[in-house]
Amino acid sequence: MAGQRVEVDGGIMEGGGQILRVSTALSCLLGLPLRVQKIRAGRSTPGLRSKIKVVAGVVSWPQHLSGLEMIRDLCDGQLEGAEIGSTEIMFTPEKIKGGVHTADTKTAGSVCLLMQVSMPCVLFAASPSELRLKGGTNAEMAPQIDYTAMVFKPIVEKFGFQFNCDIKMRGYYPKGGGEVIVRMSPVKQLNPINLMDRGSVTKIYGRAFVAGVLPFKVAKDMAAAAVRCIRKEIRDLYVNIQPVQEPKDQAFGNGNGIIIIAETSTGCLFAGSSLGKRGVNADKVGIEAAEMLLANLRHGGAVDEYLQDQLIIFMALACGVSRIKTGPVTLHTQTAIHFAEQLAKAKFSVKKSEDEDDASKDTYIIECQGIGMTNPYL
Repeated sequence: MAGQRVEVDGGIMEGGGQILRVSTALSCLLGLPLRVQKIRAGRSTPGLRSKIKVVAGVVSWPQHLSGLEMIRDLCDGQLEGAEIGSTEIMFTPEKIKGGVHTADTKTAGSVCLLMQVSMPCVLFAASPSELRLKGGTNAEMAPQIDYTAMVFKPIVEKFGFQFNCDIKMRGYYPKGGGEVIVRMSPVKQLNPINLMDRGSVTKIYGRAFVAGVLPFKVAKDMAAAAVRCIRKEIRDLYVNIQPVQEPKDQAFGNGNGIIIIAETSTGCLFAGSSLGKRGVNADKVGIEAAEMLLANLRHGGAVDEYLQDQLIIFMALACGVSRIKTGPVTLHTQTAIHFAEQLAKAKFSVKKSEDEDDASKDTYIIECQGIGMTNPYL
């Protein structure tokens, strides 16, 4: 399969792990040998990270290495330069195979980011896959597993595939220790999606959790503060946020957090979430999640800001034209589009929405002519 090696600049735009995730996944899918240089050049500690370092208050996460190794294993590829502190990697993919694949960040590195990098690849494998992902399930700087299960899953399945996400054990910063098993079958092709009509909010629900030694009162306080905050803006809906004590045998270590979801009449889903940190009171965590949700509901888009960039690679691979209406386009999304265009040769356009309902809001339409990737093994 080896052709001309594609050169990727890992220091531009988002300049972080996301460039690695998008470019290695596309390299694996398209059989393109890849060289990524200047990895994480824009970060306080350049190069690949595997240990958790807190540098200037920024947590730099370990999933980059385990994500790369997972992609290598998914396709029996060759990976050079994948060691801690490295600023350049070379990756030569072979054919994608199904079966059981394990990735372990050995820390609180995010299982959700491991899922993001591997899922597009195993859709185009020869047989069904089981991904055993170990690390943090509810970790900073990454989606929480509840977001993946409650928002990402139902929306991404509109591309025409299903997956099963089984949370065996939850893991938190700094120990990790969580485990999620993802099972999915390959597809022949992906359908394009159209997420343009936001509809009106019909339901708001969520979960506020504590795990380990944290008292249940913390969960109740997060939930109550979030409900109060939402009620100031949305008065006519019942807000159902369940406080939860994670069972001892299903959570490793101590943690607390909250996720709140708004569902609309057209099936759109928006979320706000927050994780507790030492010294931050429970009310503040609840309010932060509520404010994030409310901000995501103000812009008039049909997806929230965290779903935007996660949909780009699927839009690029789909057969036909996909359209999504969003709020302000994030740097992560711009980065994903840039590399989907460079590597997959998909065509994207981002335009301000002309709709009169959106006139007063910062609303955009991302359109993509997908490449119609076909699974060679089916």
